[in-house]
Amino acid sequence: MNADDRTALARGRVATRLPAQDLARARRFYSERLGLDPVEERPGGLLYRCGGAEFQLFESPGASPGTFTQMSWQVDDIEAVVAELKQRGVVFEEVELSAVYGGGRTKDGIVEVVGNYPSTGARADRGAWFRDSEGNMLGIGQPVF
Repeated sequence: MNADDRTALARGRVATRLPAQDLARARRFYSERLGLDPVEERPGGLLYRCGGAEFQLFESPGASPGTFTQMSWQVDDIEAVVAELKQRGVVFEEVELSAVYGGGRTKDGIVEVVGNYPSTGARADRGAWFRDSEGNMLGIGQPVF
C-alpha cells in the first residue's frame, strides 16, 4: 500500500456492519427496543443513521460471538439512556472489568472505565453493554471529565 492509498482511506467514512441471522427479528429489536428505524433497505440489508454516522444490519448465516463490543454510541447522559432502554425491555450485561481498564463491576448496568484517549479531554468513560437480538454486543459510553 502506498502513501496515496493510506491518504485516501483516511479520508473515507467508516461504517459498521453487523450480522443478523434473522433480519426481520433484528429489525423488530432495533425498532421496538432501541427506537431506531432503518433509513434505507435493500434485499438482505438495513441501513441506519445515528448522529451523523451509519451502520448496517446484513443478513448472514454466521453468528457474532458477542464477546466484544462491536458498536457503541457515545451519549451525554448514560443513566437516562440506560433507564429508557430498560423500560423498552433491553437487558444490560453485568460485567467485571480487567485491571487494564481499572477493574470494577457494573452497578445498575453501568461501570466506570479508567483512562481515555488524550484528545477527548476526558479522564474516563462510563459504559454499559447489551446484546441485540442477533447476539451482537453493543455499548453505550459517556466520557467522564
